[in-house]
Amino acid sequence: MNLFQRLGYFSVGLFMGIVILIFFLSGKKTSCSYFPNARTLKNIRTKERQFDKKAISFFSKNSIDTSNVSAILEDGDVHFKESITDKDSCNIYLISGETTKKPIQFKVENCDSIAKIYDVDFYSED
Repeated sequence: MNLFQRLGYFSVGLFMGIVILIFFLSGKKTSCSYFPNARTLKNIRTKERQFDKKAISFFSKNSIDTSNVSAILEDGDVHFKESITDKDSCNIYLISGETTKKPIQFKVENCDSIAKIYDVDFYSED
């Protein structure tokens, strides 16, 4: 069997494997969040969210809907240098992202079943 035949068999097998994977994985909500930023945001998104009183007053005072927080938790940035990630119970993450008005940042206390959002403020992207 020469090299050309081997590449042909390999290509056919690879194509069939990809088709089978597409068939089995289509319609399922599979995701590949391997990087720390994506894993942290996904972990926070899956939990019940609570807002403290200052965060809710900030959102109402600036006419920002809390659904913007959901959008930021989809594609925001986690600032690990400013976060406290070595606690035993609840880690605290500083997350920033864009809203319709200005960029905001907030802290999230990420516990086992609840993610509490507090310390919300506008920031400059300098």
